[in-house]
Amino acid sequence: MAPEILAIGEPMLEFNATGEGSLSEAEHFTVGWGGDTSNFCIAASRAGGSVGYITRLGLDEFGDSFMRLWQGEGIDTSRVERDPEASTGIYFISRKGTEHFFTYYRKDSAASLMTPRFLEEDYIRGSRLLHVSGISQAISTSACDTVFAAVATAREAGVTVTYDPNLRLKLWPIHRARSVIERTISMSDVVFPSMDDTRTLTGLSEPEAAARYFLEMGPKVVVIKLGGEGALLATLGDGGSRPVLKRFPPFSVDSVDMAGAGDTFDGAFVVQYLRGRPLDECVRFANAAAALTTTGYGCVSPVPTRQQVEDLMAGS
Repeated sequence: MAPEILAIGEPMLEFNATGEGSLSEAEHFTVGWGGDTSNFCIAASRAGGSVGYITRLGLDEFGDSFMRLWQGEGIDTSRVERDPEASTGIYFISRKGTEHFFTYYRKDSAASLMTPRFLEEDYIRGSRLLHVSGISQAISTSACDTVFAAVATAREAGVTVTYDPNLRLKLWPIHRARSVIERTISMSDVVFPSMDDTRTLTGLSEPEAAARYFLEMGPKVVVIKLGGEGALLATLGDGGSRPVLKRFPPFSVDSVDMAGAGDTFDGAFVVQYLRGRPLDECVRFANAAAALTTTGYGCVSPVPTRQQVEDLMAGS
């Protein structure tokens, strides 16, 4: 039996320089876990969701590290394929002042070699929600085809599709990114673009105008993540003809690192969404979860539990 929530994508092991300076000057690193859809799975699981991950890892120690992580988080790994001839992707972070610099080693990673034949369609059909990402589509043409195949299977089965464009122009040119992302938005039920990605994709600087633009593509719900300014929820309302827009302020916390906050937002939102909570509650819960993620370093360690999110909401 499939978990309620599934995600498909690429995990990457993280090496974060402990001192300031260029990567060539770094002497010590803190090891962590990254990859937007992996972060999403952990956030959804800690928020109380039943979660499974669809991906490929190298048959290496980095892959072993992810398997231990996910299994410890209660995430179903039965559809994680291990490749003895490809590696698990990794990346390094260096910093100067408040600025972070990322160096990726993901070419021909195990995840980037996924193809539609890798998918087990019954696993997707047995779930209630499939989450996909623009990064998963950008890492290779075959990975993009696999994401589209997974989305098509979900739609045919009546499974909810959620999507975070997560635009990374270092991975693909803007014209291809825009075409693929807009097509995926049209096939999704709920989309979670950030405002930075929205400006690049649409040229629009006002969140409300951008939300209307995305709604016209076909999703039922658009949530634009505004970072330190909270979030904007957009739907077509009961009549289905006129957009209903509502802003939600952020929760006040002592932020030190924004890494993974958007992924945590997505994961927390979908758990509430599947529980049938009102959309306002879904956004507020996701806002609180994302805020808490910024109070620690790394993409995984500071991701809050459901109880921590509820405590923050109750005290605000």
